Amino acid sequence: MDDIDAYLSAQTARFEDDLCELLRIPSISADPAQAPAMRAAADWVAGQFQAMGLPAELIPASGPPLVYAETPKVPGQPTVLVYGHYDVQPVEPLEEWLSPPFEPTKRGGNIYARGATDDKGQMLTHVLAARAWMATRGQLPVQLKFLIEGEEEVASEGLNAWLATDAARQKLACDVAVISDTSQFGPGQPAITYGLRGIAFCEIAVRGPRQDLHSGTFGGAVTNPINTLCKLLASLVDDQGRVTVPGFYDAVVPLSDQERKQLAELPFSDEKFREQIGVAGTTGESGYTTLERRWGRPTFDVHGIWGGQRESKTAIPARAGAKFSFRLVPNQDPERIIAAARDFLLTQCPPGIELEVSGRGAEGVVVPLDCSYMAAASRAIERGFGRAPVFIREGGSIPIVTNFRRRLGIDTLLLGWGLDDDNTHSPNEKFSLADFHRGIKASCHLWHELSKSTS
Repeated sequence: MDDIDAYLSAQTARFEDDLCELLRIPSISADPAQAPAMRAAADWVAGQFQAMGLPAELIPASGPPLVYAETPKVPGQPTVLVYGHYDVQPVEPLEEWLSPPFEPTKRGGNIYARGATDDKGQMLTHVLAARAWMATRGQLPVQLKFLIEGEEEVASEGLNAWLATDAARQKLACDVAVISDTSQFGPGQPAITYGLRGIAFCEIAVRGPRQDLHSGTFGGAVTNPINTLCKLLASLVDDQGRVTVPGFYDAVVPLSDQERKQLAELPFSDEKFREQIGVAGTTGESGYTTLERRWGRPTFDVHGIWGGQRESKTAIPARAGAKFSFRLVPNQDPERIIAAARDFLLTQCPPGIELEVSGRGAEGVVVPLDCSYMAAASRAIERGFGRAPVFIREGGSIPIVTNFRRRLGIDTLLLGWGLDDDNTHSPNEKFSLADFHRGIKASCHLWHELSKSTS
């Protein structure tokens, strides 16, 4: 691998230039006005593969196209699916950015731009690793299939529809997937994420009278939709942090004693965690540590609530609504959870109020730690970062991981090069340039290590 490592060292400036080119494209999938930029980003990614001599195609979808490319099959060696996305989140509030979100700026060893870590920078590490192999060896030791989409930030509808087809399953047939869209455990401590929570994301609509009513004239005789909504949301969780929906915990797989021991041994500080997020204290389900609550236990949170007036208008509103979610652990079925929550809320609904609950979800997932691909990834990360990774869970959800398991029957290696303070989805998103280059090196070694592994 000395020749590849030397190539990487010589290409440092070029790799950063390539990253900046991609980051300058305002590929905001949630903004219809950025449709030309979405196509430009897809063309840019496809052009990278074509420049390596790899056939690349833009697969039509309901939204922006999917970018697909593959290297030649290597007899007797694994086929690896590399997934990423070229779309990014909106940039608001724009006034909080210290530098323009689509003018990549280097400060303090980081590069600041929307998409720097989510997911353009992390995705690009694998593209550039493939380039390094092609430039030095002319081929890779395993077959790579790249699938880069443009709707990850808006629910991946086009990709999910395509994945349900026989053509997609045949094209994407592989042994394991690799995604870099997560984080390290902390600065200087790389990690492999072996578990993700699922999600049941819901919206509740509450309706009362035909129109807003004067609270002096009608107050006390009409059920207030906002009062009702607040009570309904509060009823979903008790004072011990436990969700109150009947049957919610029936399928929960508890953390094993070994996992709890492993999490307790990680260099985590509650005090530093509180300082990082700017709070004086933490809360959650009784009987569990902060990491256990974040990674291995189901939760409930409200994300937005609306209704009534901002002005000093003393009216009983006709309507109110909210969005909330349950983060789920493996074995919890999001559809059953949504149905159970709807039934529970209906039993709490007072006279004079109509309510509707809708939702969608994704299941949680855990990848076996004894998988040979996991061991190969650990060795590759140690070569790239100079330190062996720790194994962690992640409290967030990546629905495509569940979809890959359901549609393709494969597990996914979640190899995050980012940090949890990279301001993902927030102003001043960043990515450590040192970790960008370490990620490229780890990716190069990953293909070598996977070629030595057997499933």
